[in-house]
Amino acid sequence: MSDESQAPDRRNQLAADRTVFAAERTYAAWVRTGLAALASGIGAKALLENVVPEFLIIATGTILVLFSAFCFGTAVWREISPGPPPPRPEVKRISPYLLVLVNGFLVLVAFAALIGIWFGDTGGQGQ
Repeated sequence: MSDESQAPDRRNQLAADRTVFAAERTYAAWVRTGLAALASGIGAKALLENVVPEFLIIATGTILVLFSAFCFGTAVWREISPGPPPPRPEVKRISPYLLVLVNGFLVLVAFAALIGIWFGDTGGQGQ
């Protein structure tokens, strides 16, 4: 009888652990999407020269890089405040300070890329 009374608690515990892992997968998906958008924004500048007008290259790169910064910020926001707390999980969560530090750095990289897109040479003019 002891095992039967403990079973709902154990199921709740395992569900809480799965919730933590699901939140981490969601975080990873936001960061992956942000990195893909960042690479696409930078690549747009290099790949679209002599194909489309420069203002379109800059606009495309800007939108993609700004979207990447949004993804990095959203990743931290979703990981730190996922909603109502589940039962206390056994697994340890990633430190919120580490998430803010890593994603803050990625946002800085995105803004550095944005400056490069705005003020860098596209190679299309002056040659």
